[in-house]
Amino acid sequence: MSAGTIVLVGTAVFAVGCATGGTGLRDGGPARTDTVARTAPSGSSSADGSSASASPSGTPLKKVDPVRLIMADPKVGADVKRDLKPCTGKEYPVDVSYGKVTGGPVADIVVNVLSCADALGRGTYVYRADGAKYENVFADEQPPVYAEIDRGDLVVTKQVYGKSDALAYPSGEDVITYRWDGERFTEQDRVHSEYSNVVDGGVQPAPATSQKN
Repeated sequence: MSAGTIVLVGTAVFAVGCATGGTGLRDGGPARTDTVARTAPSGSSSADGSSASASPSGTPLKKVDPVRLIMADPKVGADVKRDLKPCTGKEYPVDVSYGKVTGGPVADIVVNVLSCADALGRGTYVYRADGAKYENVFADEQPPVYAEIDRGDLVVTKQVYGKSDALAYPSGEDVITYRWDGERFTEQDRVHSEYSNVVDGGVQPAPATSQKN
């Protein structure tokens, strides 16, 4: 097995976070847009412990344990693995999404590893199915970072901090769109927003600038 390939060892997925999503543009770290599931997914279970359910298209969707996937991945940094522990009980600070982002016949897996204290994105990873295994085809471990699937593209959000910025008040935000070219992800678009304080203590973004490749 190559260094970039992970054998899928699945149990029911526990895709959970320990804090709620952001409350505004200046929250510390990219905000999570969906409520994270706190129970195992429904659907039939296979012999290896993974579960299957139907996707909107009606095709079977095989779900995996994202924590085991991360821990078995040699491309994931040692510090991320070391700090990936349950926040409370068996609830890990991990968000997982399934969807087509590399054009393959099987749904890809996007895993975001968060921090327990403030739900900041520690690292984000994309796994592509290769038979019964999953290959890490994208990784970003420069926090705070969070990735989502948007109409077949990978969209990565990164907060930008100045030297004097408090954690809850970054100076700006980069939203980067990646597209699969058949072998790897390439950057297609980058939108940078700069934040400014207003009199009442709230915040509002400055006009965004877009850079297309």
